[in-house]
Amino acid sequence: MMIDTHAHLDFFENPEEIVARAKEKQVEKIMIAGVGPDKFHEIINLIDKFDNVYGSLGVHPEDIDKFSPAVLKEIANLSSHPKIRAIGEIGLDYYWNKENKEKQIILFKAQLELAEALGLPVMVHDREAHADTMSILDAYNLKNVILHCFSGSVEMAMHCILKGYYLGIGGVVTFKNAKVIKEVVKEVPLANIVLETDCPYLTPHPFRGEQNEPSYIPLIAREIANLKDISLDEVASVTTANANKIFNLET
Repeated sequence: MMIDTHAHLDFFENPEEIVARAKEKQVEKIMIAGVGPDKFHEIINLIDKFDNVYGSLGVHPEDIDKFSPAVLKEIANLSSHPKIRAIGEIGLDYYWNKENKEKQIILFKAQLELAEALGLPVMVHDREAHADTMSILDAYNLKNVILHCFSGSVEMAMHCILKGYYLGIGGVVTFKNAKVIKEVVKEVPLANIVLETDCPYLTPHPFRGEQNEPSYIPLIAREIANLKDISLDEVASVTTANANKIFNLET
């Protein structure tokens, strides 16, 4: 069994087919990552509809203009749903917009404080904002942190490991020229890795350029197994245990 810890299932018109194909490939559980208030109730509907689908709620840095104290309160209220298991996807993105860094930081901190208060894990988006992301995370007492779509250096990865964080590894690791993330995967313990697709984006080889979906998780797991010279079964077993522990999915 494998788990997709970061999917945007709410972006698909045919979630029934997507979930069915995932099960055929032994991807038994899926976590939907929220990105903004426009999608919150759609996520709730999906996790109610499918027994094996869980969710997280948060405001992505690209959706900063949709954030307000009322939205933060809505996240807190909806997080009482038994299948909402994390706050996210939240974080910093300096790739698309470097002009609103301070606003992004305020948004990030507000949601981290909520996660800390609720005792929930966090899914962190970090794009070209490594230093600020790590310095902010280090200020909180968060035990279950996933650096979604990890794109940092081996050195940054080792700092994350020392903090007890987890690295979300997705389709990029299968790309031929993705040398840094391949080195990261070789160096970090499997105990700190979880599998993710970020679907419908970042489709792994050999389907790069097509729409991604959770059924492609085994391609990511196989590449990790090859890089670490271990069995696919070991990757599946350990990363599944990691995800179950982080999100309390065995209950």
